[in-house]
Amino acid sequence: MESRSSSGDMGRIASWVKSHRPMYDRATQHPFVVGISDGSVDLSAFKRWLAQDYIFVKEFVPFLASVLLKAWKHSDDESDMEILLGGMTSLSDELAWFRKEASKWDVKLVGIAPQQANLEYCRFLQSLMLPEVDYAVAITAFWAIETVYQESFSLCLDSSSKTPEELMETCQRWGSANFGHYCCSLQKIADRCLEKASSDIIRKAEEAFVCVLEHEVNFWNMSCGE
Repeated sequence: MESRSSSGDMGRIASWVKSHRPMYDRATQHPFVVGISDGSVDLSAFKRWLAQDYIFVKEFVPFLASVLLKAWKHSDDESDMEILLGGMTSLSDELAWFRKEASKWDVKLVGIAPQQANLEYCRFLQSLMLPEVDYAVAITAFWAIETVYQESFSLCLDSSSKTPEELMETCQRWGSANFGHYCCSLQKIADRCLEKASSDIIRKAEEAFVCVLEHEVNFWNMSCGE
C-alpha cells in the first residue's frame, strides 16, 4: 500500500513535487531535452552531455552502493534491497552503453575533465554517502535523480515528438515505461521511510530533493554550454 503523509491523502514525495513544481518543471522539461524532443538539439550539446554524464554515472555507482548499505542496515522491508540491487545491476550495462555511444559519436571519454556543474553534483553525492546521512534522506535523493531522467526523456518518446532517430536509444534507456515503474518503486520506498521519519529527517530529505533539482538544472545548462 502506498504511504500517505499526515498532511493529506497524497504521499509526501508527491506533495513535494507539487509544492516545488516550478523547479521540478525546470529540471524535467529543460530546453536541452525539449530540443531532443522537437529535433532542434545541437548535437555538440548532446556530445558534451554524453561525456559529462559518463563521469557522473561512475560517481553514481558508489553512491548507490552507499544507499544499498543503508537499506541493509536500516530498512524495515527486505524488498528494498532487491529493488536497489536491480538498479545496481543495470549500472554496469549503463556504463557499457556510454562507451558504445561515445565510440559512435567519436566522443573521447579518457582524459575528459568534469565541468564545474558536474563536480558540484558529484560532491553532493559524496555528502550523501556519509554514515550519518539517514536512509530516508538518501533514498529520497536517489529517487529524485532517477525520476528527473525518466520524466525528461519520456518527453522524447511521446507520439508527437520529433526525436532524431539516432537519439531514440538514449531516450528509450531512461524514458521507458519499465524505467518509470522502477522510479515508482523507489518513490514508494521513500514515502514509506518518510512516513516514519522525524521532522528533522523529513526536512533534510526535502532539502536533498530540492538540491537534486537544482543540480539537474545546472547539469542540463552545462550540457547546453551555459
